[in-house]
Amino acid sequence: MHSDQLAEPQVLAAAALLVGGVILARLAESVRFPALLLFLALGMLIGDDGLNLISLNDAELAQDVGVVAVVVILFAGGLGTRPADIRQAAVPGLLLATAGVAITAAVVAAGALLVLDVEPLTAALTGAVVASTDAAAIFSVLRGTPLPRRLRALLEVESGANDPIAAMLTIGLLETARADVTGADWVAFGLLQLGGGLLVGLAAGALGILALNRLQLGSTSLYPVLALGMAGLAYGTAAAAGASGFLAVYLAGYLIATYVPRHRRAIRSFHSGLANTAQIAVFLVLGLLVFPSQLPVIALPALAVTAILVLVARPLAVAVCLTPLRVPLREQVLVGWAGLRGAFPIVLATFALTGAYAEGGIVFDVTFFVVLVSTAIQGLTIAPLARRLGLAEPAPAWGPVAEALPLEGMGADLVEVDINSELHVAGKKLDQVPLPEGALLTAIVRGRRAMLPSATVRLQPGDKALVAVPAREGSTRHIVAWARGEWRPPPRPEPPEPGDTADLRSD
Repeated sequence: MHSDQLAEPQVLAAAALLVGGVILARLAESVRFPALLLFLALGMLIGDDGLNLISLNDAELAQDVGVVAVVVILFAGGLGTRPADIRQAAVPGLLLATAGVAITAAVVAAGALLVLDVEPLTAALTGAVVASTDAAAIFSVLRGTPLPRRLRALLEVESGANDPIAAMLTIGLLETARADVTGADWVAFGLLQLGGGLLVGLAAGALGILALNRLQLGSTSLYPVLALGMAGLAYGTAAAAGASGFLAVYLAGYLIATYVPRHRRAIRSFHSGLANTAQIAVFLVLGLLVFPSQLPVIALPALAVTAILVLVARPLAVAVCLTPLRVPLREQVLVGWAGLRGAFPIVLATFALTGAYAEGGIVFDVTFFVVLVSTAIQGLTIAPLARRLGLAEPAPAWGPVAEALPLEGMGADLVEVDINSELHVAGKKLDQVPLPEGALLTAIVRGRRAMLPSATVRLQPGDKALVAVPAREGSTRHIVAWARGEWRPPPRPEPPEPGDTADLRSD
């Protein structure tokens, strides 16, 4: 007897690739090697030019997978962008995300025209596709790189905000190839992409904030799912209106993380896992689409274009954007080298394939080399370069307090405080650092045991303090301020002077 199950081979293959991808990610982390390269190699190994276990010659399917993956990655990037990052890096980050992308695209296009035997439009398209840094690659590499918080914030803001500009340039150039496009058409297209994406992102973010804060879903696990629906709503609505769905989904993620404090930790954790899965999927798809036997023909000119991007275009864009802001030269050098390319250029390259563009294959192959070199060389050398430039710093203690964990039905949240040596409360007895009013220290976890708090217990680095707070806005911020030593109890009202109040007693 035999029962044919629907999509049995596809499910088995997807599961095996997912398990293999996770194992490779853990292996790469243990040897400090970029996991994205291993995913790429795995895709090439099992593809048509390798073991021929899986055949993928459908560029439209690859594009659909890539777009969904980028939406997930950008939403997770928005969720991980904190208001402090925006305050520190808004101006330089947005300059690099707009003018920096345009400068990079123009310089790479000029270089591609010199070293590739292609039409000018193909050279311009190549520049547009590889012009933006990649949120997935940046977030992945920076997790293990000891950079100053301001530079980390700058790179994260730039990588999250520059994708819409590169997408706009790519789509606009492909439309130019199909029909006559005027300067006015470009202006209208740009305004619709950016302005529409901004408005839809604000609206979707506001709707998400309202729904996630007001709806009582019963189970904490449903809030991340609802947030994912809001991400899809932001992208889909913007794309349907002809606006930038990528900008809309990033902005919606940022707003939701900023204004939904009670469920922020669960939402971020869920989408961080989804983003990791999306990275695996994108690089596996790239490996499946690439035919290694066809690469030697274009290898040398593609590597030349890559060198122009890494050594000329990116440093020039960084210098033009950051020098007027008086960013030190050594920081400019690091930001220039840390402009990693990854998943998003791959997705943009598939647009050239699916758009029936005659030289789309060349654009895709050049993008492959750009991503390969960027991930392999830049990704491995950012940390050593930071140390060489004297910019390496230990992990900051700016966010030692975990997100609030809702205690459903109790009107309270549980806040987990990771005590480290840089915090004000470290090394102090509990009676020396009283908690804000309404907060209650419920337990201290030290090693593998939990301790009941008492006035004479001293908080030690490595402890976890579990604090119950009322489920109201501002409670978690007060605990953060307490841990840093920035919290002060509100002043008590002065007692009235004799004679200031009327004597209400009756005879």
